[in-house]
Parts: sequence; structure tokens; C-alpha cells
Amino acid sequence: MTEILTIELPSIDSAIAIAGYQEENLKVLTKQTGANVVLRGQELVLSGTENQVKLCEKLVRSLTQYWKTGKSISGVDILTARHALDTNRQEDLQDLQRDVFAKTRRGEEIRAKTFRQRQYVQALRTHDLTFCIGPAGTGKTYLAAILAVQALLSKQYERLILTRPAVEAGEKLGFLPGDLQQKVNPYLRPLYDALYEMIEPEKMSDLMEKGTIEVAPLAYMRGRTLSNAFVILDEAQNTTPAQMKMVLTRLGFRSRMVVTGDLTQTDLPYNQQSGLSVAHHILRHVEGIAFCEFSQADVVRHPLVQRIVAAYEQHEK
Repeated sequence: MTEILTIELPSIDSAIAIAGYQEENLKVLTKQTGANVVLRGQELVLSGTENQVKLCEKLVRSLTQYWKTGKSISGVDILTARHALDTNRQEDLQDLQRDVFAKTRRGEEIRAKTFRQRQYVQALRTHDLTFCIGPAGTGKTYLAAILAVQALLSKQYERLILTRPAVEAGEKLGFLPGDLQQKVNPYLRPLYDALYEMIEPEKMSDLMEKGTIEVAPLAYMRGRTLSNAFVILDEAQNTTPAQMKMVLTRLGFRSRMVVTGDLTQTDLPYNQQSGLSVAHHILRHVEGIAFCEFSQADVVRHPLVQRIVAAYEQHEK
């Protein structure tokens, strides 16, 4: 016997939030619960077996914190809520949903989307050295950059230094036009993108001219002591063990460092060991260092990215 349940939504904004882009969220709800989910104006109609409908209602109700005020909901939010229901972590889910740790310059709220992301944010706040390893799209660099800008603007640190190795993914640096800085800028673009979420472009230029924000290739770090600074080393899987040791030993007093990378996307020459892999092996039990590891379940980009990462993980087993 088919059960039918209708959930009245408080506004059109709520309906848009629960449906998602091109009603993608309704498809995710159906896939997660087996219930058929249809939006009719401000009515969300659930149908299926009694258990399917009950589970779907629980899932929708667990996202009330978002849709009641018209805040956007992603497929990752739904998957996290489902995981919370399965593991009896509803209170943790509510904390996750309430914990807005930053706002972009356009006023958009930034919060962790998954429990692992929240663990990462907490590690960034409490450890002087944090490693984050995981696939593309999990927010490794983005979250670190957001917290770093917050810390800089609140004057916890005097400088923000973002660096990454200029290792070519099948391309040659020498063929790019311009001087060295112009040549490496394409490699540092993802770091700039995260910064522009928090800082107006005009102010960003001013901070960079003063050296308050420095975006530079890893080679520029040699021989320096990075004191009173928030340092982000991105794409760390492309460091050699010697480079990794070099940059880690640059950490000075009153400084904090975040190292991010994806061990499945190394662009180093064949047979060259990754500095990130070596550091994970050597340092994972050292007191005061946090290691956070993401999986394809933490991907917060287009839903297709999550499926791509999962397919590659399955192929490489």
C-alpha cells in the first residue's frame, strides 16, 4: 500500500531551497530514501512505502534549519543529514548547521558541509600545524584561506602567506608568457579565488603591495623564517620530501601553517616520492600536529564531481 505525506513549506524561497538547482535535491532525496518526492508549489509530496516515507520525512525535517529561511541546500547537506540519522548524530548535525564561521563579502554564510569539514575547521583553529589530505572539491584550500583571512583581518597575524609548488600538470612553465610572477600566477589562481570571497579586489591589491598578503611559489620560501604569519601550502602532493621538510622548518614564532594536498593527483616525475606522503608517514603521531583526511563523501562541488572521484577511487583499488 502506497503512503502519501504532504509537507507544507512556509514560503516559495523554502520550496526553492529544498528543490535545489533543477530539482537536483529531490532526486537525491529519492535516491537516499526510496520515496518519490514531488514539489507542487509550496507543498512537498512524499509517496512510497510507510518506511520510505517516514525516512524521507525525517530527512527533510532534519534540514529545517536551512529551508525554513530559504538558505540553499546542496546534495552534500542531504548526504550529511542522512549519515547523521544513520549514526544517531542529530545533535551534532544541528551544531553543524548552526555553526556559521564566516561570511563572504557578499554576505553569504560559510559553514562546514560535512562532519569531516567541521573537524578540519576545529583543527585549523586549535593547531599550529594542520595537514589536510583529500580529493578535489572537498574544500581543503577554500576553508583554510577563509579562516586565514579572518585571522589576518582580526590582527591575529601580521601576514598571510600562500604558496604552492610550481609543478606542471603535463605543461611546461617556460612556454607561458611574461616574467616569473606572471608565469606562476596560473598555478596560484585557486588561492586568489578563495581570497576574493572575503576581500574586495581593490583592498586585496593594497594588501599585496604592502606584503601583508603574499602569494608565491614554494621556491621563494627557502631561507626564510615565517614569523607571526598564517601560512598555507597548497598542492603539497607535488613537493619533494626535501621541499616539504624545508617549508615545515620555516615555521616561526606566533605562526600557523596549513598543508593541503591530494595524494591521488601527484604531478611529480615517475618514481619521485611525494613530500606529502613522506610527511604523513613521519609526522602523523607527532604531538601538536593535526591530520585531517577527506573522502569523496566530502566533495562539495557539482554532484558529478563526487561521482567522478568515486569512480576513480574504485578503478585504482
